[in-house]
Amino acid sequence: MTAPRGETDLSDVDTTELPGDAAATAEDAVLLFVGGPLDGRVEIRAARHGDPLPTVTHVHLHDGPKVVSRYDLHPLPGQAGVYHLRPAGPQPRRDRTAGA
Repeated sequence: MTAPRGETDLSDVDTTELPGDAAATAEDAVLLFVGGPLDGRVEIRAARHGDPLPTVTHVHLHDGPKVVSRYDLHPLPGQAGVYHLRPAGPQPRRDRTAGA
């Protein structure tokens, strides 16, 4: 899925060089991802979309099993925040006998 024209969902783009309304404003949130498959990514969340979500789930599908990564927001002063990869915890056990 791609971002609407003029916006970036996940980007390594230096927004200071973007023309016109594509550049980040002071009200937009700048969010950095740390750890996992999104490590080092920067998202500029337009202010019109509201506050950043407290948790972001990233699902990666490939030839192997589905990989789900969750990131928790750690706000910073101003309109910035860092999403840290949530540590892997015990997986819920699936009872294969239920409903059989």
